Amino acid sequence: MPLNPIALLDYAGVAVFAATGALAASRKQLDIIGFLFLASVTGIGGGTLRDVILNLPVFWVANSGYVLICAVVAVLVFFSAHRFESRYKLLLWLDAIGLAAFSVMGAAKGLAITGSPVVSVIMGVLTATFGGILRDLLAGEPSVLLRPEIYVTAALAGATIFTIGDLAGLPALASSLLGFAGAFAVRGGALKFGWSFPAYKSRPGRRPEDIP
Repeated sequence: MPLNPIALLDYAGVAVFAATGALAASRKQLDIIGFLFLASVTGIGGGTLRDVILNLPVFWVANSGYVLICAVVAVLVFFSAHRFESRYKLLLWLDAIGLAAFSVMGAAKGLAITGSPVVSVIMGVLTATFGGILRDLLAGEPSVLLRPEIYVTAALAGATIFTIGDLAGLPALASSLLGFAGAFAVRGGALKFGWSFPAYKSRPGRRPEDIP
């Protein structure tokens, strides 16, 4: 694969998401196999779902280098995670970087294969969020989806910005950087300032006698 902007985001996203999986393993004090497993599932999970939905050869089967990236990152984190004072905070910020990269990568692949802007945005969101969801589920961490800050919306923003830029004829580098910056700005702002949407507030149901 040529190292164009999309390919670079793909490799970077896999590496960063693999790091978050390995950090989750460190918080659970797993052995090296646990590190390798969580790093791999997180790093390639979203892209695997994307390729299955698009009926494409799964990217890491076609190019085993992605699995090697996950393995190398897992080993590095295994020997260095203890140096970080707040591993959960680091996990969240690395997850924001991975989410931004994968929102663009997923959207680019969806648009290239189908030509549909709608499919492009959906693939961007799925690619960016599914690996993190799997990581939290397997590691028993609080799910990123259940945190109060904006999460999926950040992936939606990045995928949408990239898709609009690409359809408008912007160079791949420009649309990729804009999409990445948009997704990271939304997710980073949510982490830094606690941005969130209003939550649903339960209300008492109507009594049967009040129903006309």
